Amino acid sequence: MDECHDIKISRRDLLITGALSVTAANIPAIAAVQDTASASKNLPPITSAIHFHVNGKAQTLNLDLRTTLLDVLREHLHLTGTKKGCDHGQCGACTVIVDGRRINSCLTLAVMHEGAQVTTIEGLGNKDNLHPMQAAFIKHDGYQCGYCTPGQICSAVAVLEEIRHGQPSHVTADLTARSTISVVPAEEIRERMSGNICRCGAYSNIVDAITEVAGRSA
Repeated sequence: MDECHDIKISRRDLLITGALSVTAANIPAIAAVQDTASASKNLPPITSAIHFHVNGKAQTLNLDLRTTLLDVLREHLHLTGTKKGCDHGQCGACTVIVDGRRINSCLTLAVMHEGAQVTTIEGLGNKDNLHPMQAAFIKHDGYQCGYCTPGQICSAVAVLEEIRHGQPSHVTADLTARSTISVVPAEEIRERMSGNICRCGAYSNIVDAITEVAGRSA
């Protein structure tokens, strides 16, 4: 009769053996993925020509398809007024106006805006000819460090257009009534501007500036 010997394997040894087996089985697949990644790095970027207008000026650029609108504005057109804050669409510092609508330029690819009309803070006004919203921000100290200010102003200009065209917000009391631009409630402004963060906390002054431009006594 054959003798039976008990083989005792600890839980730790079993886990180590299992891990080694799984790793060994996946080495070929991992190597294949790494080879593919290395090969892709050597490929030239895929580019496309895009034609659009920025601040009223026609622009034609040949761009990597992965380039965001924000990077095009800052790196290709050198319009550095538009700021890169979080680069995740959470702070609003990169807000610009595209075909009349405000968007976070860090979240959209430039090639998605063929033929579009893009307006940045530089296109709203300059030191010699300020946009009313720019002048109001200065008057009411609607900024401190100023980093978020270009996005705040672009967003504020678009907000008043939204109200003028009767677009409701989450706090609009009557969805059937068209708002009068001169009597914009502060809660409407705060709600609509909530996507633009000011780390300095100049929110009350920003509301005052927007309210004045809307035609209401601040």
